[in-house]
Amino acid sequence: MSMTELVASVAILLVSIFIYVTKSSKSRASSSIPNPKAPKSYPLIGSSVAIFANRNRRIQWISDLIQSSPSATVVIHRFFLDDSHVLTGNPANVQHMLKTQFQNYEKGSKSRRALFDFLGNGIFNINGDSWKFQRQLSSHEFNTKSLRKFVETVVDTELSQRLIPILSAAAASNAVLDLQDVLQRFAFDNICQISFGYDPAYLLPGLPEAEFAKTFDEATEISSGRFNSVFPYLWKIKKFLNIGSEKRLKEASSRLRKFAKNIIKEKKQELSKNSSLESVDLLSRFLSSGHSDEDFVTDIVISFILAGRDTTSAALTWYFWLLSQNQEVEKEVLREIKEQIGESSL
Repeated sequence: MSMTELVASVAILLVSIFIYVTKSSKSRASSSIPNPKAPKSYPLIGSSVAIFANRNRRIQWISDLIQSSPSATVVIHRFFLDDSHVLTGNPANVQHMLKTQFQNYEKGSKSRRALFDFLGNGIFNINGDSWKFQRQLSSHEFNTKSLRKFVETVVDTELSQRLIPILSAAAASNAVLDLQDVLQRFAFDNICQISFGYDPAYLLPGLPEAEFAKTFDEATEISSGRFNSVFPYLWKIKKFLNIGSEKRLKEASSRLRKFAKNIIKEKKQELSKNSSLESVDLLSRFLSSGHSDEDFVTDIVISFILAGRDTTSAALTWYFWLLSQNQEVEKEVLREIKEQIGESSL
């Protein structure tokens, strides 16, 4: 084949790909209800321009897109149309995916690979029978009276001995607190004690750094960043070369797992020395019930920490913000508290 024929063949191939991708983009766009604020999707690069432009306000940007969509659903195409993100705020869609047809919406291979270094085979990163087994196991433990009592004791202690004194001291000195940070610390202490039986003491006067919390934050941020990257393949290249954020994720995940396995070994020793020892935290309960595989138990516990930390702190932060914007509701909440515990206790 001559050079001219080779160049012509490559040109025809590129034109064909361009036409196919362009038609694919148009057909996808025409199949949905028009959204005037939807990001433009270009051949080959998808909506990478808009994704990059809004990289520092991703949550607000996505919220704006969903609110402006007639169906409360938006599709964002990424680089080379390799990946499409379907974002929805439609309650009917959420119920369909998470409840009525949950079995049809498995975690895809791309999602599993992106989260595996952090979550392993924990409940948020598996499908089918493995997911059902972990869910049944966890559901059984959470429904026991003894665990509910333990949770109540942990939270009450964290409230009375840490959170309330810090808030009271700030109020007395008229100091300003980052409430989101304080509540993240509160939730992290609680979920670590409930999951591991370990107290990171993250919510203390002076709001000190805690190595375990810092490492957990780093692993969470980098893992989620894999989904948010403008170029979907970039994190795989960095992982292969062991550079940048992927190198940090590898080190953070290694430290987390090493820390978790050390606690597991200590728990096993405690239980072997005293078989009548009461199992209160989740880790002790799993070990006592015969689930001694360290990787299995570590994956479960890391998933629980992830689930119990950000969800709780985010909900509490938004609650207090909304309360501050609605004085009448705030008065009603205070009135109800006074009725329940008495004005003398306030």
